[in-house]
Amino acid sequence: MSRRERRDDLEDLVVAYIKEILLMDDHEELPLDHGYFDIGLTSLRLNDLRAHLEELLDLGIDATVLFSQPTVEQLVSYLADALSDPSTDEEACNVA
Repeated sequence: MSRRERRDDLEDLVVAYIKEILLMDDHEELPLDHGYFDIGLTSLRLNDLRAHLEELLDLGIDATVLFSQPTVEQLVSYLADALSDPSTDEEACNVA
C-alpha cells in the first residue's frame, strides 16, 4: 500500500470515529484543518480518540501528540508517518 493510500485510509478511519463521537451524520462535512476544540471535541473525547486509534492501529500514541498535532489533518499525517516508519512493527502497519 502506498503512503498516499495509507493516509487516505487513515483519514477515513479518523474522520468516521470523530463523526461518531460528535454524533454527526455521514453526509455532514468535518473540517480537517480546524482545531479539535473548534469542531466540538473535549479533552475527554480526545483521550477516547487516542485510545481507539491505539487499539485499532496497534500503535502507541503519546498523549502529547494530540496537542502537538492539533487538527485532524495533522494527526492523520502523523499517523501515516508513524505507520510508514521502518522501525515500526510490521503488524502495526496493517490498518484494516
